[in-house]
Amino acid sequence: MQLNTLKVDSVQLEFGDRKILQDVWLSCTQGEVVGLLGRNGSGKSSLLRIIFGTLNPAYKYVSINDQFIKKGYHHQQIAYLPQHNYLPNGIKISQLAKMMIDHKLWDEFTSYHVYKDHHHKTVNQLSGGELRQLETLMILYNKADFILLDEPFTHISPIQADYFKAAIRSCGKTKGIILTDHQYYNILEVSDRIILLHNGATKHITNDNELVTYNYLNKLPNNAF
Repeated sequence: MQLNTLKVDSVQLEFGDRKILQDVWLSCTQGEVVGLLGRNGSGKSSLLRIIFGTLNPAYKYVSINDQFIKKGYHHQQIAYLPQHNYLPNGIKISQLAKMMIDHKLWDEFTSYHVYKDHHHKTVNQLSGGELRQLETLMILYNKADFILLDEPFTHISPIQADYFKAAIRSCGKTKGIILTDHQYYNILEVSDRIILLHNGATKHITNDNELVTYNYLNKLPNNAF
């Protein structure tokens, strides 16, 4: 199987007079999980939206296998989990799943209890936590080759976080995954590579001590990658 590679280069994003992103380069190949870290306001969510195509910066270059993507959100090879809810009300979860889930991963997806327990319900019949879990799983097991996850560990319990880390590792065997979260320790644990957004630029972290050098962390956690 040919492994596809997503590349992002030369992103320039400004809000008013403030430069948010100005020296950005990253890549992600199917079969790897890339963690994106950065302090609040560093542009992590904006970068994911730029890759997906719902935010237009002054300049960007996004490609898959060196083929330029003009409008990422029309490209079926990229799926995106935003921080807000995205599933439409009034449609059964089972119907939405049949439209979204990769048929090769159907059995694994439908084995999760949150789907088995709620597949017959509509979105508006779910609690906030149940909905977030299903939305995350439905993006992870999407038909797309590349998955962008914005805050997948926020508002869930530590037990649920372990549950999703296992799903990310499983899907990351065949898909390229880029994810970001304020709970950096979960990102460190699940990622194959770490990229830090620092002063608008991407820093490709090769040694965990660099997270301290760039003042992202005051000290290293015990489970540093």
